[in-house]
Amino acid sequence: MSAPETAGSRQRAGGLTAVVVALAAIVAVLVWLLVDPSLLHLGYLGGPIAMATAVLACQRIARVVQLPRPVRSFWRRIEHAGVCMLAAAVIAMFRANNEAGLSPYVGVPLLAGVLLLLAAFLLLPGPKRTAVGWIRALLDGATVAVASALIFWYVVLDLAPGGTSMVARTGAAVVGTGGMLLLVVIGKAAARPQTMVAPDALRVLALAPLAAVAGNVLLIAGGDWSRLALSVLAIPLVAVSICVAAHLQRRAMTDPERPQDAALAHRSLFNLLPFLAVTATAVLVISVSSQDMTGRQRTVIIGAVLIAGFVVVRQLLSLRENSLALKGIRRQQAELERLALSDSLTGLPNRARFGVALAERIGAHQPAGALLIDVDDFKMINDTLGPAAGDQLLYQVAQRLRQHCAAGEMPARLGGDEFAVLLPADEPEEAEAAATRLLLAFADPFRVGDQTLLLHSSAGIALAGTGETADEVLRNADIAMYAAKESGKASWVRFEPRMRQDMVNHARLASELQNGIIRGELRLLYQPVFDLVTGRLHGAEALVRWQHPTRGFVSPGEFIPVAERSGLIVPLGAWVLREACTQLASWRAEYPNAIEAVNVNVAVRQLREAGFVDEVAAVLSDTGLMPANLILEVTESSVVDGWQVRETLQTLHDIGVRLALDDFGTGQSSLSLLRAFPVDVLKLDKSFVDGIADGEDRGRVAVAAAVAQLAEHLQLKAVAEGIESREQVDRLRDMGYRYGQGFYMAKPLPAAECGALMAADPVRAA
Repeated sequence: MSAPETAGSRQRAGGLTAVVVALAAIVAVLVWLLVDPSLLHLGYLGGPIAMATAVLACQRIARVVQLPRPVRSFWRRIEHAGVCMLAAAVIAMFRANNEAGLSPYVGVPLLAGVLLLLAAFLLLPGPKRTAVGWIRALLDGATVAVASALIFWYVVLDLAPGGTSMVARTGAAVVGTGGMLLLVVIGKAAARPQTMVAPDALRVLALAPLAAVAGNVLLIAGGDWSRLALSVLAIPLVAVSICVAAHLQRRAMTDPERPQDAALAHRSLFNLLPFLAVTATAVLVISVSSQDMTGRQRTVIIGAVLIAGFVVVRQLLSLRENSLALKGIRRQQAELERLALSDSLTGLPNRARFGVALAERIGAHQPAGALLIDVDDFKMINDTLGPAAGDQLLYQVAQRLRQHCAAGEMPARLGGDEFAVLLPADEPEEAEAAATRLLLAFADPFRVGDQTLLLHSSAGIALAGTGETADEVLRNADIAMYAAKESGKASWVRFEPRMRQDMVNHARLASELQNGIIRGELRLLYQPVFDLVTGRLHGAEALVRWQHPTRGFVSPGEFIPVAERSGLIVPLGAWVLREACTQLASWRAEYPNAIEAVNVNVAVRQLREAGFVDEVAAVLSDTGLMPANLILEVTESSVVDGWQVRETLQTLHDIGVRLALDDFGTGQSSLSLLRAFPVDVLKLDKSFVDGIADGEDRGRVAVAAAVAQLAEHLQLKAVAEGIESREQVDRLRDMGYRYGQGFYMAKPLPAAECGALMAADPVRAA
């Protein structure tokens, strides 16, 4: 059992204890009534015990920090009302008697409790009421109050036993009238479409005014046994209603939803109270008119009452029609809310619903965290199989998440191939276990049409910290998810505060890079490529460098990833392409022995651009170069990015631009890749060149030799990167490598120094 579940169990147990104690007090009073009601003090003892329990229950629920402040204030006012009724119960116990009416010593604290209950319900926050709404509410209250006062005054007081003092009668009537008014106020509060206090708790509290009304009627007009029974049972019944309501409020903390139709049904019931009051008054008028009046006078009064009755019936019919129409509107509203807060493709909650749920948990001080899940390489799948298959795959991913979410977790689709899971966790270990479990859900292949796909996902975990909002938690999870992707995908990363600073630094660096491109702070260096057999200069690879005005030299390893993440790689790559081609044209015009072609690195983001082929063609045209004078270097991961990238590469190859597969051997190398990709040059990664001279790493030697043989058989040019010693040159040449580059042969050089190498005849490596 998790920690939140255990805490919830303790809360429920605490709420039930108060209910059990209050019910036990009622049972004890009932036993006393049935066995020996002669000892009045024992019978009245149940009231203070039950009400003291109710006060403690209200005190506990008012101290629950997870509840919103208005709800805690409401229960604090109920607690104060309970204290007043507790005082009345104690006084009644010491004054134990079975006299008719209500003693002012008991009536005053009881009336104070009723008034505090009225204040508690009237001060409940809710939808803003219009002036007409306030007038309607005041008229309803006035109708019930006047009718109750008339009935108590004319009927109940008239039935009081002889000798009952007018003060005792009036006290019972006033408290009874207050109970009827409280019943109206509770009914309207419970029938609101949206209320912060648990609606079931509000409806249970309606037992309190009912007990007050019944008790005060019997105090005036009841027989000896019925008057005694209600005298000793009224306050315990009120206490039980308060204890049960407090327990329902605790239970609503874990299940805050309630059906709208049920609320409307209770609304209709409480709206009948004013009409019942009019009906009761009409009966009273008929009763009065039957005394000491002529037949003609009685006929007029009865006719007026019938007219009022017809109006009441007409209004009841209108109320029924309005209630039915309101139910339809509520159902439509609920459906619109469902559509607005759910994803149409998967049926999961959408970003808006997820944000609301996360904000609610944070606002209630409950454990909360977010797990963001992004399907790795989904774009490639969507481009290859088509949007329909992509949608089907996303639906299956959603169902897989729904099946593997534990109790209390809420999966959602935020958009595209990005999903999220709301975690009811505040411990890192618990959140990490959930991330591992949910990522393992993708281990089984997905079946899409006649295709079987194996998916991997990257996830970011963020737990809500003190003072953090839902948006901040989502942003933190997003940062962690990108960190997981950068670390190799198919894994999860938990957010750490330093990551936010890294993102800020990246954003600042991206802004400065954008300004640097505009201000001309970037420059190109050229690393020569040599013929390993003749030693002659064969080509050059353009490498971008950034000389920041305040930072100084910024490493490409620092700003290139920022450019790729921010999208600045597109304008940066366009500048490099044009600058390198312009320089090659200048070399070829100046030096007879100038290199034939220049190598330019291209990012996958550039290859996705619809106008990239046109851009290359325009640069070649503007600089006067032929397509064969340009070699574009791409990584293996770029080649498998999707059909759009493959089409772009094929078009470039068709117009005569040569393509080089950079860092060969480190990515998704396969013979099928070489067959599908129109490659001209294979560049062996530096990791296979390191240590090749001594031959100790037989694996590296085997891979390097295999790549050379593969290039030879496929009639491709093989270039070895990262050469740092004479021994490596000799070993690579013996393996069959014709070309190579590295610091041993020449470091990256400015354009002028590289041009000076071309001026030599013949040009040879060091």
